Amino acid sequence: MEKLILLSLITIGFGVNAQIGTSATVGSTDSKWTFGGYAGVGGSFGSGGSTSIYLSPRVGYKVTENFEAGLAGSFNWTNSSYYSSSTVGVGPFVNYYFARNFYLSGLFQEYFFTQKDKYNNVKYTGQEAALYLGGGYMQKLGEHTYMQIGGLYNVLYDRNKSVFGGGFIPSIGVVFGL
Repeated sequence: MEKLILLSLITIGFGVNAQIGTSATVGSTDSKWTFGGYAGVGGSFGSGGSTSIYLSPRVGYKVTENFEAGLAGSFNWTNSSYYSSSTVGVGPFVNYYFARNFYLSGLFQEYFFTQKDKYNNVKYTGQEAALYLGGGYMQKLGEHTYMQIGGLYNVLYDRNKSVFGGGFIPSIGVVFGL
């Protein structure tokens, strides 16, 4: 029964990745604070199948109508029959919005990770810095609500040294409160 529930959750959540931001009401309806982030669930099937959970909350402040700065965090957990890992990251971000249909983004993250090879019983811990630069397109969906499609690239990525599989991160999501 547990496997059936897990299979259902993975099937429903496979590939889910959303960005959600909301404008907070702090003293007035014109607050400059924003909250949000990303969330994702993934998995694979077959021998040694895996489960992954990803959370990335953020809090920002609209310095101007088109410029936002803040702090973002991240948590990624993966587990399979042969391998497990957890990664925690934290760092500042900036977003610049122009023509109300486009944005440029920068995000620095310092990651702390633990990985375990269950087959060989080997554990590895470490840390890695990442500087993501990118941007994308925004489509207005309603009052202060936008759909964003874009991507970020880690300019510090080195495939010979990084624990990550690649430097590019695509994104699609909805933002409230801009």
